[in-house]
Amino acid sequence: MASGSSSSSRSEFIVGGKYRLIRKIGSGSFGDIYLAVSSSNAEEVAVKLESQKARHPQLLYESKLYKILQGGVGIPIVRWFGQEKDYNVLVMDLLGPSLEDLFNFCSRRFTMKTVLMLADQMISRVEYVHNKNFIHRDIKPDNFLMGVGRHCNKLYLIDFGLAKKYRDTRTKQHIAYREDKNLTGTARYASINAHLGIEQSRRDDMESLGYVLMYFNRSSLPWQGLKAATKKQKYEKISEKKMSTPVEVLCKGFPAEFAMYLNYCRGLRFEENPDYMYLRQLFRILFRTLNYQYDYIFDWTMLKQKAATAQATAATATTTGGVPFTPAKKADHSHGACHHPKAKGNVYEMYEY
Repeated sequence: MASGSSSSSRSEFIVGGKYRLIRKIGSGSFGDIYLAVSSSNAEEVAVKLESQKARHPQLLYESKLYKILQGGVGIPIVRWFGQEKDYNVLVMDLLGPSLEDLFNFCSRRFTMKTVLMLADQMISRVEYVHNKNFIHRDIKPDNFLMGVGRHCNKLYLIDFGLAKKYRDTRTKQHIAYREDKNLTGTARYASINAHLGIEQSRRDDMESLGYVLMYFNRSSLPWQGLKAATKKQKYEKISEKKMSTPVEVLCKGFPAEFAMYLNYCRGLRFEENPDYMYLRQLFRILFRTLNYQYDYIFDWTMLKQKAATAQATAATATTTGGVPFTPAKKADHSHGACHHPKAKGNVYEMYEY
């Protein structure tokens, strides 16, 4: 729906014959994302709306990609795609907060344990997309979302509007090496070759993932916050800073595996198939060396527990004016109980699935 629409007209907007829009929960270059409810079973879903007058429509393309990727772990299920009023509409699984949301909630710093647990799933998601003959081309924290309910510890990869087929499905013939390409994706996490205008391939997704991991480790990257008069000049400054920052400097103070990961990705040839298992094992061995337990207790899980405990303590110590107090439930991690912060404007509410 257009952002100027009234809430009453929005609530009357039904797509796919049964999904009633409730409220806007996000937006992007393509349009808006809404929370909707199915009239058949009251299930909550996410609805992406794109104006049919959009200059660069991408929702039809994205829906086709989701169809190709269906069945993969950490790939949202598409319920319906079609046209409604003046919109292209994509109905899919409702997911939890993005890693960018969770990073902000955790004061923009993840522990090593959380980074390594995420790295394992992130590598696997990208590998699956590559095995389906596509590259994502916009790997960033905003495009990784945690699931909800019994899938709350599962990481999902979303937003395939910039994805590209890099090899033929039948023959496995790789696309040709080309130069003079415009930068596709997000400059902060773009590979050096993408900055240089070289056609992207599997190696670029993997390099971008390495920058995301270091962003989580450091809380920011050295090429963030650079000022320039134009977007083009800003991209050039980011590119220059990225190329002039040695991997060892970027990863200084963190386990050597992160520098090993990035050096490996930067050393891949254009058509080369990354050794995903080698990269996963780098971090899995480090995880074991640091004596961590793969218990799916992420930093945000811990924060929620602390908040719940503090709430219970405060409520016990205070008279609530006759209102009965119900103690907060302790998280049951063995059954996948999840605690995610919920983005609402600039405020992060907490709720339990």
